[in-house]
Amino acid sequence: MLLQLIVGGLTSVVNLVVHCIAMLLVIRIARNQARTLAFSSWSLARVMSAVVCLLMAAHIVEVAVWAVAYKLVAAAPAGVQVLYFAFVNYTTLGYGDVVPVVRWQLLGPATAMNGILMFGWSTAVIFEVLRRTLTRMNALE
Repeated sequence: MLLQLIVGGLTSVVNLVVHCIAMLLVIRIARNQARTLAFSSWSLARVMSAVVCLLMAAHIVEVAVWAVAYKLVAAAPAGVQVLYFAFVNYTTLGYGDVVPVVRWQLLGPATAMNGILMFGWSTAVIFEVLRRTLTRMNALE
């Protein structure tokens, strides 16, 4: 059980670093866009689209990190696509069509916990970028 927690913890830390890098890029995008913004719906759409696309890309990378971890420790049953398995766990979808091998059962919940935290963080950032962008745009009126 301890090995499962260590692997899950280390994979979560790698994803935390990936998400931190994504956050730095989001801040850079939002600040650069804010300098050139005129008040319009298109400006807002441009900023929000860039932010959401970047965060979606970060989540895909994070799922891939989990897939690599699953592959390295052989957590998925033979013949299962580890990327699919990682996506189902990370998004907490939980179809139940694939379950980890008994030796690695805790990786599924660890992946789900990591996914929930990363999605929550992303949601908070999306909201804050929207709020700040609207505030800046309103100041330009």
